[in-house]
Amino acid sequence: MPLRRVYFYLILAVVIVAAGFGIRAFKDQASIQGGPAGVVTKTSSSGTASIGGSFTLVNQEGAVVSEKTFHGKYSLIFFGYTFCPDVCPNTLSTFSTVMDLLGKDAIKVQPIFVTVDPLRDTPEHLKSYLTHFHKSFAGLTGNVQQIEHVKKVFRIYAAKSQQDATDPDDYLMDHSSVSYLMSKDGKFLTFFSYGMEAEAIATKLKDFL
Repeated sequence: MPLRRVYFYLILAVVIVAAGFGIRAFKDQASIQGGPAGVVTKTSSSGTASIGGSFTLVNQEGAVVSEKTFHGKYSLIFFGYTFCPDVCPNTLSTFSTVMDLLGKDAIKVQPIFVTVDPLRDTPEHLKSYLTHFHKSFAGLTGNVQQIEHVKKVFRIYAAKSQQDATDPDDYLMDHSSVSYLMSKDGKFLTFFSYGMEAEAIATKLKDFL
């Protein structure tokens, strides 16, 4: 084989090896930086769901409140509306039983009902509705913008689902049925699914109290 051809293949082999090392180095660097070429991406997380935050609403007495109003107690929060035929009254009844089951520890918990239907659920209407449940309930409403904000803060879905064509004020709402337990300083602790028994909720609550 001519000497010139030997040199050619030797140089070609060196170039291929060098290219291989270059690609490997690029992938290693990309994986460290979390780039698209990386196989492993390093991420970090606080481990706490991003639920809850600042809001301003009005309670059933007509007083302006915020998330700080409820600091110092654990908050048991549910979003619904007073014209709800089943999920809402069932949930509030369960919460009422939970408060009774907590006994002397009930003073450490604030049950809160936030409406997703501010056009119909005025403070006065909320006050009348909540007389059917535990006396410690706080009912919160506000204008449309305030309710949309608090829904976003707590990641709540709600929208009109059925409406009487002859009466624009006669409608139902689809909405989230989950309830939240917030800490004394307003941080998310856990959630309760719809249909969970009062005894199970009370037991889980006592783990935090």
